[in-house]
Amino acid sequence: MIDTHTHLFSTEFEADRDSIIQNALDAGVSKMLLPNVDLDSISGMHELAKKFPQQCYPMMGLHPCSVTENWEADLGIIKSWLDKENYCAVGEIGIDLYWEKSTLKFQKKAFRQQIEWAKEKKLPIVIHVREAFEETFEIVDELNDENLSGVFHCFSGNLDQANHILNYGGFKLGIGGVVTFKNGGLDKVLPHIDLEHLVLETDSPYLAPVPHRGKRNESSYLKLIAEKLAELKGVSFETVDSITTQNAIALFSTVK
Repeated sequence: MIDTHTHLFSTEFEADRDSIIQNALDAGVSKMLLPNVDLDSISGMHELAKKFPQQCYPMMGLHPCSVTENWEADLGIIKSWLDKENYCAVGEIGIDLYWEKSTLKFQKKAFRQQIEWAKEKKLPIVIHVREAFEETFEIVDELNDENLSGVFHCFSGNLDQANHILNYGGFKLGIGGVVTFKNGGLDKVLPHIDLEHLVLETDSPYLAPVPHRGKRNESSYLKLIAEKLAELKGVSFETVDSITTQNAIALFSTVK
């Protein structure tokens, strides 16, 4: 299995990061993709990727909740890293109107700019969207072409929104702990979506799946997400494991 979205470099794992990674490997999670958040998270992410080069793969981007009126200066630093290091994706980027509505104008500009960089570098994008599907679709609709691919991370939308994403052609849905939540809504959506359109993620340390909901999430819990997805799709765990892993490798082509 591949955890396509995990913040293992965050301070929540300071005391036991190595054992958390070992837990994941023991659970069958062979690769973990690391989305950047802001300027402060870069060094810790790079450190982790350097320590575990066969397991941890960094991305580079500015999270929408980290976008401020200084977004242009911050993106200048993001771009300098994109130009000198190798990354598996541009992420995580997008629009968030749950935590911060006042910066929407800046979020849109930062999102557009980072999409353009991803297209130039032929890297997939990892999109964070929260209470902002309409605003996100408006930008991706405009910029989508054969050079754009990616994943709508932590997808928790409805079937219409899922189909809108899949109609882009180059995008997957990132399925995480929400799939195990009683009222998460994905039980009404995923039976209608082919496995070829899905990748697995934890978003650890956030959004831990049942029975760990409300506690710190970790990459080893990806197995619980895969098991629930297998149940919803009426297929074996091995089938989910195999197809979602192939999907992740195809999308994130630098992950070998």
